[in-house]
Amino acid sequence: MKILARLPFFLLAVSPMAWKVSSTELLRPPSFVDSAVKAGLTSANVFGGIEKKRYLLETTGCGVAFIDYDRDGLVDLFVVNGRRFDGASQPAPTSHLYRNMGNESFTDVTEKARLTYSGWGQGVCIGDYDNDGYDDVFVTYYGKNKLYRNNHDGTFSDLAEKAGVAGTDGRWNTGCSFLDYDRDGWADLFVANYVDLGLDLSNLPLPGSGQFCQYKGIPLACGPRGLKKAVNYLYRNNRDGTFSDQSEAGGIRRTDGHYALGVSPFDFNRDGWPDIYVACDSAPSILYQNNQNGTFKDVGFASGTSFNEDGEAQAGMGVAVADYDHDGRFDLVKTNFADDSPNLYLNTGDGAFSDRVFRSGLGQRRSFLGWGVLFLDYDNDGWSDILMVNGHLSPEVDVPGIDSKYRQSKLLYRNQQNGTFLDVSATSGPGLTAIHSSRGAALADIGNNGRLAVAVNEMNEPPSLLTLQGPQPGHWIGIQLRGVKSNRSALGARVEVQAGYLKQIDEVRGGGSYLSQSDLRLHFGLDKNAKVDQLAVYWPSGTNDQLSDIPADQQIVIEEGTSKWRAAKQERKN
Repeated sequence: MKILARLPFFLLAVSPMAWKVSSTELLRPPSFVDSAVKAGLTSANVFGGIEKKRYLLETTGCGVAFIDYDRDGLVDLFVVNGRRFDGASQPAPTSHLYRNMGNESFTDVTEKARLTYSGWGQGVCIGDYDNDGYDDVFVTYYGKNKLYRNNHDGTFSDLAEKAGVAGTDGRWNTGCSFLDYDRDGWADLFVANYVDLGLDLSNLPLPGSGQFCQYKGIPLACGPRGLKKAVNYLYRNNRDGTFSDQSEAGGIRRTDGHYALGVSPFDFNRDGWPDIYVACDSAPSILYQNNQNGTFKDVGFASGTSFNEDGEAQAGMGVAVADYDHDGRFDLVKTNFADDSPNLYLNTGDGAFSDRVFRSGLGQRRSFLGWGVLFLDYDNDGWSDILMVNGHLSPEVDVPGIDSKYRQSKLLYRNQQNGTFLDVSATSGPGLTAIHSSRGAALADIGNNGRLAVAVNEMNEPPSLLTLQGPQPGHWIGIQLRGVKSNRSALGARVEVQAGYLKQIDEVRGGGSYLSQSDLRLHFGLDKNAKVDQLAVYWPSGTNDQLSDIPADQQIVIEEGTSKWRAAKQERKN
């Protein structure tokens, strides 16, 4: 297949004058508060023991996803749930779908939507796999997965078995992502797996019984090291409502086994084909490079994204993608276990990455165990900041002399526009300083007003909904893409925006963070610029659209092939 050139309309670095940040701005950051109770997000997560956890399965927690399932222009929230081994939770816990009613208010529509299945839920990803214009939901489990097809009437039907993506009992599925890896206009599916536990958990070692069953002398649930590694799965969309397993033929199995968790596709080498990054726990992480012929090759080692600067494998959890330094290339941030630092992999443009975690200022808070992670421009200054949500494995770590606690605060790093970040966690509101044992995190503009909100799945608690309070941040633009020749969700489409001196890029991605899915609409902060001067969309089909002079502070829709935009409609329905 001939590859069409996809040249950006900008190649120059931002002027050093743009890197100056006033001290006044730093002293007056926006403030995050937890609006979950006010918003109606009251159902608690159920996941393993509350006071202690016997097995590793009880520690991983669940993800969250934003999806406009009813297409009313207001993004809704899906919160994955788990269960307990003793079966004490009655009625049986289910995942929850919350419908956005406007004004930061949600209502639980789980039963009405027919999403009442109970199991060891893990991750969630969103995509329109049947190209009918309505986004569908894929949920991973320890056990068989669920593929919820959107019925267009507020309900869903589980078609995982029929579609060929349910898997088998005993598999521990974790992160997932819809992506069009072969660029045929249909969304395919990637599913990571963590540990091969099998069906019988009674044979697993008990806390404290081995080398990998303790933390600083404290007996904890065993693993993952010492347990059997799992394998990942790639499913190709057959365009008839079913998928075929291409894991072997697609090169996904040409790696050693890995303890895989967070997943994010992204085009790291700017060839127009989606690659896949997988954060792995206690094993080298994976960067699957798309060979443009239906196969992938793991270039994690060659690219420098499998290990840290010392060449050691880490306990990776979550992953996020952004061009944080405005050089036109996508970079990675990855969260890791306590007593370690995260990774900030800078894309050097030659197929390699350089870990800038210490030079950037992200390497100091080593007592935190990171899970969900997001690049987000919370102050709309046009530069991607970083939010990490944290929490240890089990309450047993809360003993004197241990500096890493089960419940931990969240971390917010503000982009200094010069390759470094400033830790503003303590001064950015009570929503960040409150302590929880957090897992999945996802991002969306829930009010369509340019104020980004973050949903967090909290272990054995109701979710958090972090919303911004205080003065309105800078100008912004929200962009929803609709594929025509490309897949309907526009997965893999790249957007380049220029507003004044600001030149930014992003792409539509499934999955990400830790077992979670942020809003498929893209958000760009524009700082003091009241319009977008130029906007380019490079679609997976190989076509592109060029637009200009778009007023800021609104959500817009762009349909492939039109080179036109229209204001998004918000239509609250009964």
